[in-house]
Amino acid sequence: MDIITLLQIMIGVIIFIMFLLVLFYLYLVRPKKQKKEESSTPIEYSNTEKQEKKIENYGRFQGELSQESIFDFMEFDEVIDNMIVRKNKTQYIMVLQCNGVNYDLMSEQEKISVEEGFVQFLNTLRFPIQLYIQSRTLNLKDIVAGYKERVNVLNSDISKIDMKIDQAQRANNKALQEKLEFEKRRKQNVLDYGIDITNYVERLNSNQNILQQRTYVIVSFFINELGENMENYSKEEIDNMCFSELYTRCQNVSSALMTSEVTSKILTSEELMELLYIAYNRDESEILQLQKALDAQYDALYSTGKDILQKKQEKLDKEINLAAIDMATDSILKADKQKQLEDLEIERAKTQAIKDKASELLDQYEDQLNPRVFQLAKENVKEASDEAKVIKNQKKITPAASQNQPIRSTVRRVSKVQSEPQARTINQVPKRPIKRNDTTLED
Repeated sequence: MDIITLLQIMIGVIIFIMFLLVLFYLYLVRPKKQKKEESSTPIEYSNTEKQEKKIENYGRFQGELSQESIFDFMEFDEVIDNMIVRKNKTQYIMVLQCNGVNYDLMSEQEKISVEEGFVQFLNTLRFPIQLYIQSRTLNLKDIVAGYKERVNVLNSDISKIDMKIDQAQRANNKALQEKLEFEKRRKQNVLDYGIDITNYVERLNSNQNILQQRTYVIVSFFINELGENMENYSKEEIDNMCFSELYTRCQNVSSALMTSEVTSKILTSEELMELLYIAYNRDESEILQLQKALDAQYDALYSTGKDILQKKQEKLDKEINLAAIDMATDSILKADKQKQLEDLEIERAKTQAIKDKASELLDQYEDQLNPRVFQLAKENVKEASDEAKVIKNQKKITPAASQNQPIRSTVRRVSKVQSEPQARTINQVPKRPIKRNDTTLED
């Protein structure tokens, strides 16, 4: 057999094999077509049955709802490191929240400068951005709670001032009383104003028709901008590189917006989730707020409590602190009593020294004084010292009164009692000449 005959035989075999494959393919595909045609054939209903079927299925999702379909509808994969990840981790997004400027209240020159700044911002862009505006119902619950807390603080301050005014009235301190009353009137005016503001904001918060408009600048970055050979990098390395690039771009956008007097900030991960939550759940966003869910830790898989040993240690520390405060208070009161006793002892020694000194002075002038005068002077000195002792003993017997009064006032009163007899003793020396043994003496 020559080569031509062999080639003809081979070609015939190949054609026969291809013919068998085509028959096998048609055999496999035909049942699927029949099933599809049977499923696509419409079921004929009467008009009444169609209307009843339409009413029964109104507002219901027709089909199967799976996790993949939900992710496809949401159009993003996850939120990490203040970034939104999209398109199977090929696109990373960072969002800037911009604070608006009151353009209508500006002068013509200011409006021109703002417009020129915005034009300059557009000319400096070297990457694509998107502007997104979201309207939210104004929620003032946090602001109202802050106002109420300040009002409670003012109420407590006014109560403390009232206590101080009562103390000043009991002490007959008119100057301090007037000063405290002026401070009370000032705080009362602030309190009344705060209550009015709180009530006004609460009325505003009850009105659900007040909307707040927020403007966002969306900055995107694709991983193909990093170059080729991305399979050599890990997921964490890609996330870090995309974060660095996006952060740099957002900083450039923020600094460029400053030329038009527009301030901005990068949204955190929680703020991004709130932005997406409101975008997908506009009706329920005010009833079921995301921030409340995060504060309540609804996203946590389990809750943790303090260890029992830590609780015991905290209880022991609290008992120790209370016992230490009681001991310190008792020691202060005891030390105050000891100090008063020491002061009384010093005053007693001082009185005895004054008595001895007065007796010495009288003894020095005994030969120059009338005997009766000298005797009376000696008795007066003795009575003065006895009177001082009685006063000290009375103060020692009534410690409650001594605790309420300062020690300096006690010393001052005792000194006054001691100085009066001494003054009387000196004043009792006659001013007229005294005759003794035919000798005239001048005082």
